Amino acid sequence: MKSHGHSSRELLQSIAHRVMLERGLEPDFPPAALHQVEQLQGPARADDGSGGAKIRDLRELLWCSIDNDDSRDLDQLTVGEELADGGIRLLVAIADVDALVPAGSPVDDHAFANTTSVYTAARVFSMLPERLSTDLTSLNEGEERLAVVMSMDLDTEAKIVASDVYRARVFNRAKLAYNALAAWLEGSGPLPEAAAAVSGLAENLKLQDRGAQKLRKLRAEGGALALESIEPRPVFENDNIRDLEAQEKNRAKELIEDCMVAANGITARFLDGKGYASLRRVVRVPKRWPRIVDLAREFHVRLPEEPDPVALAKFLDERKDADPEGFPDLSLSVVKLLGSGEYAVDLAGEDPPGHFGLAVRDYAHSTAPNRRFPDLITQRLLKAAFLGTPSPYSISELGTLARQCTTKEDDANKVERQVRKSAAALLLSDRIGATFDGIVTGASEKGTWVRVFRPPVEGRVERGAAGLDVGDRVRVRLLSTDVERGYIDFARAGS
Repeated sequence: MKSHGHSSRELLQSIAHRVMLERGLEPDFPPAALHQVEQLQGPARADDGSGGAKIRDLRELLWCSIDNDDSRDLDQLTVGEELADGGIRLLVAIADVDALVPAGSPVDDHAFANTTSVYTAARVFSMLPERLSTDLTSLNEGEERLAVVMSMDLDTEAKIVASDVYRARVFNRAKLAYNALAAWLEGSGPLPEAAAAVSGLAENLKLQDRGAQKLRKLRAEGGALALESIEPRPVFENDNIRDLEAQEKNRAKELIEDCMVAANGITARFLDGKGYASLRRVVRVPKRWPRIVDLAREFHVRLPEEPDPVALAKFLDERKDADPEGFPDLSLSVVKLLGSGEYAVDLAGEDPPGHFGLAVRDYAHSTAPNRRFPDLITQRLLKAAFLGTPSPYSISELGTLARQCTTKEDDANKVERQVRKSAAALLLSDRIGATFDGIVTGASEKGTWVRVFRPPVEGRVERGAAGLDVGDRVRVRLLSTDVERGYIDFARAGS
């Protein structure tokens, strides 16, 4: 589909660039940052000023990366080891970005300005120049890299009985993609070729999966919320949008999610134990809990009057089983009522606010330093802790960084959401008058919204909305689209 002589991708890139500027984000790298990267000779070496911190050699382990099919900024590797007592050791290696991005350098200044990579429908606006994020600081297949490693020993109950954090040299033996690996783990597809080519990796992946599933079960018992959302990604053909595909959770995504949640907890506790203040990722106890109670009551479920993650998790699990098609919309309602996450400073020895949705008390962001600035800050704090040197950031500076990261992450989320809406409007722009089946996702004085099932897009019901409520199934007719603003308007087409 083309518009005014431009491809879909070009049009969406233009919209993304404009919206980033409107949100106060910097879509382009300044010349000084690009010059800094041009001067780099290659990846960081083990002797490049580690300041005496011991760097272990773990290149012989069966490390692999597991990410999206098209990901090129590889932040983490994982590997498992079977312990003599029947437990499992899981190791997570995180790209040592700080080794090539000094604090206060032009690249660091740009990263501070945006604080995150922005993943729009047509283009990724990387936090770091691509020569870094997809090459020199990416844990690429067949390459040796420096990394920060989080190690955790799980007993047979999947409780973490020992953990450590340290620097190491690692080597990625296989670049794997979520969907293909999940199909194999779930028994519906072959072992990916990249994994089959490495002796012993298949068994190691099953070990990692077993450990991750135990971690997930333990978190679920503690009240971790199993939420799902529909965030469709555009499918391009010759740079023109052809379809939207909903991204669904799978076994491989869960493997990485569980390992990263555990690694972030280990990092937070490590810094606290060493006496260092840190940035924490928090989702506070929800202020709108009474509305969540009302929402559950609509399904004839009684939740406690005080916030209770275990009870909420049980309710969500029951609804997912009862209505899997409508569950993403219930999830979205709960997410909005929980409130957004934020970054906060945690002083050593104090009781952190924790992460309500993940049911964890200690949670730092540390596992994606190519993509998120808080993770790069955490990496610098870890290196100071390894050496016992003063923190590179004062408490006041950490407070400023927490506020900046929270604000800019919110701005980036709004950009991504805007471009997703524009992509949906573009896909439907030549289908005016067509009818679709959908479900009502919002109904208030501000308007009524419906998500159609195929393609998975959301729009406003401009005509015939009277009497519709959240959860109602409805048939709608497409009235109009506005690609620049991402508007899709429907009319009710009957019962």
